[in-house]
Amino acid sequence: EVELVESGGGLVQPGGSLRLSCVVSGFTFNNYAMSWVRQAPGKGLEWVSGIQQGGESPIYVHSVKGRFTISRDSAKSTVFLQMNALKPQDTAVYYCAAKRAGETSYDYWGQGTRVTVSS
Repeated sequence: EVELVESGGGLVQPGGSLRLSCVVSGFTFNNYAMSWVRQAPGKGLEWVSGIQQGGESPIYVHSVKGRFTISRDSAKSTVFLQMNALKPQDTAVYYCAAKRAGETSYDYWGQGTRVTVSS
């Protein structure tokens, strides 16, 4: 059974930090590129960041560059999103997603973890 389980969300004040984790099972983690995608209240899905199978070439949406860092640990089958200098506009449900190399759509999604940035 495929599972992607996110954790680490919560309520944080503007300027604060959170570290999201996504533990995967049921498929070969090293064969999949991983991404974080978010959905703000009342809005559509927004891709946030992605990382290739080997951990190379992390990429970010412009609005989070310099504040968020994506990483992965193959030994733990886990992808992380370190979020610093959080802003109210980062408030959203954050999902991790997996796709094979060369594919344009995601094969697997997690259930999401909620991040609320508010004073």
